[in-house]
Amino acid sequence: QVLLSRWFERSRGKAMGFAYFGIGLGGAAVPWISHTLVQHFGWQAALRALGFLILVIALPAALLAKEPPQAKKPYHAKTSVSPVALAEFTEARNAFTTVPFFLLTLGSMFSIAAVSGAQQNLKLFLSLDLHFAQGQAARILSLVLAFSIAGRLLMGWLADRFPKKYVMVLIYILVAAAIPLLFAGRAPAAIYIFAAVFGIGLGGDYMIVPLMTAEIFGVQLLGRLLGVILTAGSVAEAVSPWLVGRLRDTTGSYSAGFLVLVALGLLGAASAAMLPRGKQSA
Repeated sequence: QVLLSRWFERSRGKAMGFAYFGIGLGGAAVPWISHTLVQHFGWQAALRALGFLILVIALPAALLAKEPPQAKKPYHAKTSVSPVALAEFTEARNAFTTVPFFLLTLGSMFSIAAVSGAQQNLKLFLSLDLHFAQGQAARILSLVLAFSIAGRLLMGWLADRFPKKYVMVLIYILVAAAIPLLFAGRAPAAIYIFAAVFGIGLGGDYMIVPLMTAEIFGVQLLGRLLGVILTAGSVAEAVSPWLVGRLRDTTGSYSAGFLVLVALGLLGAASAAMLPRGKQSA
């Protein structure tokens, strides 16, 4: 995220979109590859093969990645960062105390909580509450994955053409708007619409935070800021599925948990709406 943000300015959204597109394809391909390897060679050989693939593909790619030329300039040299970054956020300790930083952190936490709470409980909801067969549930999950991959490219493209703040609000609203469709789950069309809308929001959710952070604060502090924002998001991502599951066990239905997720998604959108627009790339 940080490296891409430093290399690309005008097409940063598309670059991030293609990077996350690759992550999505990898996430779809690796389970299939590992399943095939386990069936033919056993799980131990499968793990060794996957480890070998990481060494011969991912490690060389990481070693070949280079910092952009401007990253080698002195810290106070002129770089292509937003005026907000130069005027107000040149020091990390100042950035951590600003309202935009707190809004970004809270918005990210709210939205990722809504995403993870729905995503991690979706299969159980389809099976327990809607009584879907395993094959039906698997098809819905596959559709969510497919639309999430498309959403990464779409939201990256939009982020290069419109203010990233508005793209972030759109993504968070898509997540919040998709979840109520699960309440109409006995109508098959509602579940398929959910898969499309939620998948697109899911694809953009992880990608928009580094884009918006770079837009507001510039790239000099991006690594340090993202370290805090993403760590906070990881906590929300871990707690939310447990909370939804707990509410399901207590109430006997996913309705209460999903309503909480809708509220969290809307809070994320409200937080994003209060962010400054920052500098837009030409």
